[in-house]
Amino acid sequence: MRSILVNADRKPATEARIATAAEIARRADGHVTVIVDTPVSRYIAMDPMGGSYVLSDALDKAREDDDAVATLAEQLLARSGVAFDVVRCDDEPVTALAHAARLADLIVVSRSSGLAGDLALTSRTPILALADATPLALPIRRACIAWDGGEQAAAALRGSVPLLTSCESVKLVSVIEKRGGFPATDALRYLARHGVSAEFEEHERRDSTHQTLAIAVAQARADLLVMGAYGKSRVREFLFGGVTAHFLDEEGAPTLLLAH
Repeated sequence: MRSILVNADRKPATEARIATAAEIARRADGHVTVIVDTPVSRYIAMDPMGGSYVLSDALDKAREDDDAVATLAEQLLARSGVAFDVVRCDDEPVTALAHAARLADLIVVSRSSGLAGDLALTSRTPILALADATPLALPIRRACIAWDGGEQAAAALRGSVPLLTSCESVKLVSVIEKRGGFPATDALRYLARHGVSAEFEEHERRDSTHQTLAIAVAQARADLLVMGAYGKSRVREFLFGGVTAHFLDEEGAPTLLLAH
């Protein structure tokens, strides 16, 4: 992971995101790109005749506030010693991040921002969704990989390898629910080839898949949960229920690495 993308906004968790991105880049001799955007569409109003106009004063104030965010990002990254750039744009955050992520190895967001779910469906770049306003401690001590043999789980596993190579404990956790897909032995073999020693755990489903997985993750005291971002028949259904939505919304869940 040598090209790290991170969004910066006016919320307190921005510093944790930047610190996490900088530490990942430092360990890989990488580069951090910070996106600070002021979505112009949010400052366009409609008049009674059906026309539109820009709320200029509000937009100018928003840009001024975001200039301060960009300055803070520059100061934090200058002190970190990693290579970086700060990019300003005027798109909606998901659009801006997905566009920039086409040539990035990882996107760093906060779970509380509400961006992770949409990004997982929009971008093919792995997404690191921090649990709160505390930076992710590296090297990661304990990690769980949610494994069901599907394409999404495989994509998440591949994307997580650079973060797992120095991990003290990695558990590949499977909830017995469906058959088929890549066998767990193949996943363990793939990890081993990359220097990651993982232990396999299989759990009988109790009540629901997400509850069973949540118990396993809590018992492992995982700092990171690697999982596929799953959808159903409709592109955005998973945002309103299911395993992915549970861990995005659960306050006590660890940092997530998602891929779709």
